[in-house]
Amino acid sequence: MQLSSRVDHAVVSGTFSLDGQTFDVDNNIWVVGDDSECVVIDAPHDVDAIMAVVGEREVRAIVCTHAHDDHVRVAPALRDRTGAPILLHPAERPLWELTHGTDVAWDRDLADGEKIEVGGTALTVLHTPGHAPGAVCLYSSDLGCVFTGDTLFQGGPGATGRSYSDADQIVASIRATLFVLPGETVVHTGHGDDTAIEAERSNLS
Repeated sequence: MQLSSRVDHAVVSGTFSLDGQTFDVDNNIWVVGDDSECVVIDAPHDVDAIMAVVGEREVRAIVCTHAHDDHVRVAPALRDRTGAPILLHPAERPLWELTHGTDVAWDRDLADGEKIEVGGTALTVLHTPGHAPGAVCLYSSDLGCVFTGDTLFQGGPGATGRSYSDADQIVASIRATLFVLPGETVVHTGHGDDTAIEAERSNLS
């Protein structure tokens, strides 16, 4: 049976700020679903740019891979526009509050192993701490891909060395949780180009 679900993508530019420093960044926008409904993975920089990828579809959820400001800055505004709940791992609270304070909250906690069903597919939540304490990846076996946020990139692990990150932990997360996925699994990252699980195994020997 042919899947009706698909992955749509765009890139949007903005800034990332943490520990008193600000950088220009390009973020990937990922939208997963079918012709009638979808979920948005992360909410970087620009609501209109995200909605251009969504189109006329119903947004069922805004799923945040972690709470660095370049991934959640416009999540509340996107929620206002679409009525969709914001989903985030509870360990991300300190980072969320750096951007949104204590008066604006997300709607539901993500849990390791839960499945988010949309448009004929399911995204399995994989808790992969290291880049951030509540960082998650989202795996679709049907679509043969995993959305890794800033946990795994083409060339290796995401950045550590800033507040709330841990280099040993991110490597352990990648080895235990991502490298057990099929080698041909496409890795859709938070920034930059796609890669594959098998290709990244050789980058983290």
